[in-house]
Amino acid sequence: MTRRVLITGAAGFAGTHLAAACAAAGDEVVAVSRSSGVRADLRDPAAARAVVRDARPEVIYHLAALAHVGRSWRDPAATLRDNQAMSVAVLEAVRAEAPDAVVVAVSSGEVYGPPAFLPVDEQALLRPQNPYAVSKAASDLLAGFYADAHGLRVVRPRAFNHAGPGQPPLFALASFARQVAAGLEAGDDPVRVVTGNPEARRDFTDVRDVVQAYRRLAEVGAPGVFNVCSGVAVSARELLDALGEVAGVAIDHVVDRGLVRAHEVMEVRGTFARLQEATGWAPQIPLRRTLADTVAWWREEIRAGRADPRTHE
Repeated sequence: MTRRVLITGAAGFAGTHLAAACAAAGDEVVAVSRSSGVRADLRDPAAARAVVRDARPEVIYHLAALAHVGRSWRDPAATLRDNQAMSVAVLEAVRAEAPDAVVVAVSSGEVYGPPAFLPVDEQALLRPQNPYAVSKAASDLLAGFYADAHGLRVVRPRAFNHAGPGQPPLFALASFARQVAAGLEAGDDPVRVVTGNPEARRDFTDVRDVVQAYRRLAEVGAPGVFNVCSGVAVSARELLDALGEVAGVAIDHVVDRGLVRAHEVMEVRGTFARLQEATGWAPQIPLRRTLADTVAWWREEIRAGRADPRTHE
């Protein structure tokens, strides 16, 4: 079933993969970002309304957000202000211009904070532990409010960590993969990789699986909250072991205490049972393939001169 879809944040990591998946399925895609496609500042209610009015979408995937935890600590006001402004502007635009559309308002597993139990399900209390997570929790609740108060068909996927080719190195797995790729290109053995907390455990899903979950939820169109995750948590140390195996190289692991985040949640792991029951979705791409594909992508970027091989974040 093909549809006319509008994707906010379409130039971002997940947005790029989602736009490609929708186009491959035959959807008519209207891609919105600040840098390419339909250019719009979605913090501006008039701009958001014009985008929705002109697009006439059957599905809106709202991914646009300031989405990095570390940066949110440096400028919490901007993260809270911009993410809330975009969310309310988009939802108001849908209410006015496309009230019958399905809205996939992408949230985050970060909203749960320290888990009271594992795996985390959708009934868990929201205890966000960083400014980004607070902004996403507020946007999540706002989206639920628009479903309840205005009858909009708003679906709220809470995506846990996702990774894969094209992810910027602000994010841990992408940074590790870039460092491995740079070492391989330089002929290093062992390859030096710098990390923050090596024992923090996260639930990673390949971004190509994540965007398929979003598409499945749009097809069903039933309002509600759905975790998008793998159900398996791995530590940074375990990621480096796996990266060394897929790359065929020894890893010289260095912990930089300056990269250890304050208020770190030591383990995050969810269950996707509700999502699977509603849509039949389950992750298909194993972590080792995600790692191998990401290293290969970074090697191409380095060879083409599009990445600085000797930096990490």
